[in-house]
Amino acid sequence: MAQFISPAALGALITTRLDPEPTAPLVVALDGRCGSGKTTLAAALRAQFPACSLLHTDDFYLPPSQRVENWQQIPCANMDLARLCREVLEPACAGQSCLYRGYSCREGSYLPARQLLPQPLVILEGSYSHHPLLAQYESLRVFVTCSKAEQTYRLQVREGERYPAFAARWIPLEEGYFAQYGIEAAADFVVDTTAGGTI
Repeated sequence: MAQFISPAALGALITTRLDPEPTAPLVVALDGRCGSGKTTLAAALRAQFPACSLLHTDDFYLPPSQRVENWQQIPCANMDLARLCREVLEPACAGQSCLYRGYSCREGSYLPARQLLPQPLVILEGSYSHHPLLAQYESLRVFVTCSKAEQTYRLQVREGERYPAFAARWIPLEEGYFAQYGIEAAADFVVDTTAGGTI
């Protein structure tokens, strides 16, 4: 069972785990429920640790034309995790720079290429970041969660009138992924953001 930890304690833990002369980066993966605060926590960690590469799994969605027909019933079938491994995690963990193009679902196209230089810390945040395909690259897995009521409130604020459709499509798919792979139980730590908290 994963240990609960506060955001501030997570920052302190990362400090103790960072090697002053690393041969490979410390890779911290933040997975968890939509609306739980993964992106906010990642941004706070990025501010605390400037020598850091911040990656978002949202950049590795598959274009709709490349998804299998029944992808909405298959957890993670809308993600290109093989490309994430090949273009980013593999070179980053080897201490090399990497170049990749994120895919924007909103724009329906790939974004300009982004280069990441070698850093002692890599933060990978987003849904499906604890998928078994990524495990070999990750040093520390943190599951971010909040109460159902808080999740509903945050998503209603964030999505507005799109909330009913968002909740009907994405929450069941996400929860299916958590259940299929035992994501929360397999994490090293759990951060519950229901009551807030800062780094």
